Amino acid sequence: MKLGILPLGRPTFDVPFAEENLTAMLAALDATGHEIVGPRELLFDEVATKAGIAALKAAEVDQVMILQVTFTDASMTVAIGAAFAQPLSIWSIPEPRLGGRLRLNSFCGLNLASHALGLNNRAFGWLYADPTGDVAADLTAMLAGGRPSGKLTLGAVPEATEAGRAIAKAVNGQRIARIGEHPAGFDTCAYDKADMKALSGVEVDELALEDLFDLARAVPAEAAAEVRKQADAELSGLDEVDPEELDRSLRLKVGLDTLKEKGGYGAFAIRCWPETFTEYGGAVCGPASMMGEARVPCACEADVYGALTQMVLSAAADAPVFLTDLVDMDADDDTGVVWHCGQAPISMIEPGVAAEATIHTNRKQPLLYQFPLKAGEVTLMRISQAHGRPHMVLSHAMMLTRPMAFTGTSGVLRFGRGAGDVLSDIIASGLEHHMALAYGDHRDALRGAAGAMGLPLLEI
Repeated sequence: MKLGILPLGRPTFDVPFAEENLTAMLAALDATGHEIVGPRELLFDEVATKAGIAALKAAEVDQVMILQVTFTDASMTVAIGAAFAQPLSIWSIPEPRLGGRLRLNSFCGLNLASHALGLNNRAFGWLYADPTGDVAADLTAMLAGGRPSGKLTLGAVPEATEAGRAIAKAVNGQRIARIGEHPAGFDTCAYDKADMKALSGVEVDELALEDLFDLARAVPAEAAAEVRKQADAELSGLDEVDPEELDRSLRLKVGLDTLKEKGGYGAFAIRCWPETFTEYGGAVCGPASMMGEARVPCACEADVYGALTQMVLSAAADAPVFLTDLVDMDADDDTGVVWHCGQAPISMIEPGVAAEATIHTNRKQPLLYQFPLKAGEVTLMRISQAHGRPHMVLSHAMMLTRPMAFTGTSGVLRFGRGAGDVLSDIIASGLEHHMALAYGDHRDALRGAAGAMGLPLLEI
């Protein structure tokens, strides 16, 4: 068989580490005995990826495999899927939980890809495995069509309950400010205003990033100093980050408060990168943590349905929520890792641990919060549009007392079902890469809320 490969990566991640893993992936593929054709270096941009697609088409390959070496958005994955009628597969790789930066974030790339390919009705096989381990049998099975993504059947719309109707009523009539458009290739963050209103009764106002930046730049020094006092009370290490970048970051908190007061917004969906770093010069992650603790959810990457999800879960839990990525699943350890740059609400901190001020691992600007999530029972939920079918995805887990897996705000959890089974369901469901997390078991209330909102339920 002639197997065409396309190794995808991004230069903002740890390129030497990515190249080490790519070398191991190529060695494992060579060992299968198939003819491997295609680029053997990381494809960092659209131009290089399209050249790789053209080379595979000219070679008339029998199958195509995307090597998801680091996180990438799904734009090129969708283009690859559309360019070939041949079977398509994706190999994504874990990375060690060493407490440092998330150097590859490969799983999140697979997550975005599964959602986007599901929306496009493009079948694919998948594998999430360490290339230095014993992967021969799994690679053989995937190339033989034995590891298909599949498609889960949705459950029925649950019965609405009094508690569920109260949650739906609490959300109905609220407003979300979407600030900036979601990044290209983030199909997980797409939305339709009319569909949102019909589903939840929530209105969306579409603002420009410059609206927030202009407000932040005009913030009086006294107002920024008050936010600095809050950060000083919650974090150590503020004096160790760039003071001008820190000041700009804190001003974003005042800007968001101003928008909330003027527009009556219950939540925000913010295009956080790259422009907050490249055009404004300070991270919104720390301000998002502060807003979340005040029960004003802020969804990054302009994820409007992520903001709605947070609002619903917050109403069910009567507590702050954390919009998180699932960045690793370990079937042998039966655990997963939830993480985001540094924006979990401070009340989720592990007792006895001091929260730290830090910088964004890729963009190197403050302010981000850094701490491990506390142990305890958690509920995870997403109002999903996967496969073009609005529904609620619900899960339950225990956050464990473990060393911090990655910098920022992260935690290690064990699902009620085996991690391997949950992983398979995530891919088969085409689930978006953001889920909302709250402490406690709120499944009964959320089932009733799904019924009140007319949403089929999928429990994973």
